[in-house]
Amino acid sequence: MTINWFKYASPAAFYPIAGRLVPVFSIAALGLVLFSLYWGFFETPERLGGSNPQKEYYRIIFVHVPSAWMSMWLYLVLAAWSGIGLVFNTRLSFMMANAIAPTGAIFTFIALWTGAFWGRPSWGTYWDWDPRLTSELILFFMYIGFMALHSAIDDSRRADRAAALLAIVGLVMLPVIYWSINCPDPNNCAALHQRSSLTQIESNILTAMLTMTLGFWLYSFATAFARLQGIILTRELESAWVRDMVSGPTPAASGG
Repeated sequence: MTINWFKYASPAAFYPIAGRLVPVFSIAALGLVLFSLYWGFFETPERLGGSNPQKEYYRIIFVHVPSAWMSMWLYLVLAAWSGIGLVFNTRLSFMMANAIAPTGAIFTFIALWTGAFWGRPSWGTYWDWDPRLTSELILFFMYIGFMALHSAIDDSRRADRAAALLAIVGLVMLPVIYWSINCPDPNNCAALHQRSSLTQIESNILTAMLTMTLGFWLYSFATAFARLQGIILTRELESAWVRDMVSGPTPAASGG
């Protein structure tokens, strides 16, 4: 049996699917986040070793690192949907990009906020113009700029295309953020952040971080699909299927 996936590119066809997926992803996300918090606080070492041992405050990485990963991943997804919309002129693609942007901005803000609380005991300051911090801040501004540009243009089609172009231009920030912490030559890179290496992380810590990341990922699905439903209803307000859904079934005429 062949499934015609292209029919789901229609907002009317995807709307009910999004509604069914939101509670599934929400419940799964809640369970994973609670599990990772428990594992991170009770099943991981009390302090990290090394030349500069870090005490209990290191546990902020269970939120900070997954948030930073999600901030970059969601921007990549946002730009991908924007590119699909520009190439194929599909309305649902632009709607998906708009639905993802607020969640991506939230995760970027959380990464910056938790990074500041990490920096105070680690580096002695809440903020430093470290390459990773600066590039992550610029990514946050890219999310804000995407949403602001789209809101500033009244015509939704023009707004979709203008914001999509900005999102694609902003892709340049992702390799900048990655190489700001994974610099090929650490001796020539002025960065407070340590190099990122999953192979060097203690197994229980890695379990908590990856589980939290998966929980955040599912949360992103839930919030994006819930927001997408609102965007679809707003954009398709004059469509017959929306009017029929809002008005409900027409009562049968009573006999005289």
